[in-house]
Amino acid sequence: MSQIATDREIDRSKMAVSDEVAIQINKMNKWYGAFHVLRDIDMTVQRGERIVIAGPSGSGKSTLIRCINRLEEHQKGDIIVDGIELTSDLKNIDKIRREVGMCFQHFNLFPHLTILENCTLAPMWVRKTPKKEAEEIAMHFLEKVKIPEQADKYPGQLSGGQQQRVAIARSLCMKPRIMLFDEPTSALDPEMIKEVLDTMVELAEEGMTMLCVTHEMGFAKQVANRVIFMDAGQIVEQNEPEEFFNNPKSERTKLFLSQILGH
Repeated sequence: MSQIATDREIDRSKMAVSDEVAIQINKMNKWYGAFHVLRDIDMTVQRGERIVIAGPSGSGKSTLIRCINRLEEHQKGDIIVDGIELTSDLKNIDKIRREVGMCFQHFNLFPHLTILENCTLAPMWVRKTPKKEAEEIAMHFLEKVKIPEQADKYPGQLSGGQQQRVAIARSLCMKPRIMLFDEPTSALDPEMIKEVLDTMVELAEEGMTMLCVTHEMGFAKQVANRVIFMDAGQIVEQNEPEEFFNNPKSERTKLFLSQILGH
């Protein structure tokens, strides 16, 4: 597992965390049939906070962030996003999905649409943004992720790293207040990982509230306010990166770090 950090120098003092709560999760539980996949999850995420969620495969990391925008349904407990409680109420789900962007391990771009069309689709359909304005917004964010010249190409003509940056730009076109990343670099070749992480670092510098499931511990050290370690569907430990990596409390965390960092 790689431990890629970017070359960018980050001024953490500029990345202020607000007192405002962006996400509140209380005693949240989820089952797949008889399998108890998430157990009594408690989590508070402040506006502007950058959280990395780490842990072994099958620990419930991806399921947790997929519950935050109701791609997965929890059965017990509360999830409140931007002051709106996530229930089976479709109106609330729609409201939250408008404010929460998500970037997946696999890019999920529409292969038959150009990059520009991929980026304008949701603003035009969901936010009813006029086409010309949607295209201006899309070009702005394609420039931000440094691939505006790819606008007229199709996803299949781009590298994996470029496609993932398009996926990030597409999410940003909805102007979300929160971004969720589900192992955004795990399907990429090593040389493509850095360009995606650089894009995510820039988002962090601009104060985006971010939850990121990743094995990129270099990124966690560089960007996160907090690292959350999960195992067997539970939050085992959470702390600031320096304390988390240098002074882990749980034996399970120590074992995980020894395996992933190689010491």
